[in-house]
Amino acid sequence: MAEVLAFQPGNYRYIEAVFQYSGGIAAERGYEIERARFIKPLPLRDAYAAVETHLTSIGRPSTAFAACELRSPEPFTDQGFYEFNKTYVTTLERWGIYKSGEPPVNPVARTNVCPVYDKPAEPVMYAFSYSVPQQPGKSTARGSFILSGSGDARASGNTYRDRIVRPDDTSPEALREKVRFVVAEMEQRLALLGFSWKDAVAVQAYTVQNIGHLVGEELAARGAGALTWHYARPPVIGLEYEMDVHAPARVLLI
Repeated sequence: MAEVLAFQPGNYRYIEAVFQYSGGIAAERGYEIERARFIKPLPLRDAYAAVETHLTSIGRPSTAFAACELRSPEPFTDQGFYEFNKTYVTTLERWGIYKSGEPPVNPVARTNVCPVYDKPAEPVMYAFSYSVPQQPGKSTARGSFILSGSGDARASGNTYRDRIVRPDDTSPEALREKVRFVVAEMEQRLALLGFSWKDAVAVQAYTVQNIGHLVGEELAARGAGALTWHYARPPVIGLEYEMDVHAPARVLLI
């Protein structure tokens, strides 16, 4: 069972996962999560600078950075994904968030998907989230959180292909198994952070497969009805379905 740990410099807690990202984050008492979406997604090197500028402008430290949403040109191979992630965490390490070691520590939640249309020429940042102090008279009573994207791959296995639910099968029933598996993962993460579907503000699905027959039975019936379907592929070759769940206190466009 994954652990929920406090990242005190960022004023949020996170679900321990892998070196490249956590399973999700939630604001600690007295704080809330704010999400900022770029009007035009930025290449990572420019996005990191924009994040730093924004956090400085609102008086928050770099350690307040809690989640990001990336877009990549094409799904990665296993090795390509590993190499991308090793580069990605260097900025988090500079910001005092990521810590290498055994095991490495990375509290930041993340989604990384590959749009089929209007795809970027290189990996870009679409949005990011961070902690801010609750604002008297302006804050919501509910908690705020961001769950990382999770695809149709189990936790155990040497390669992504070894872990994929019903690999190379996109039949209606195989898609049902994939969606059901990912929904169960989202429910587990929600519970770990102290939430449920009723607390979700946005539920996002990423797939190019036809999941229309599953939206009612496997999503809305479970409580995940506020669905946005992005026509995009998960980040690793062979994966077919990914989801994330958001409940920020507010969303900005920058």
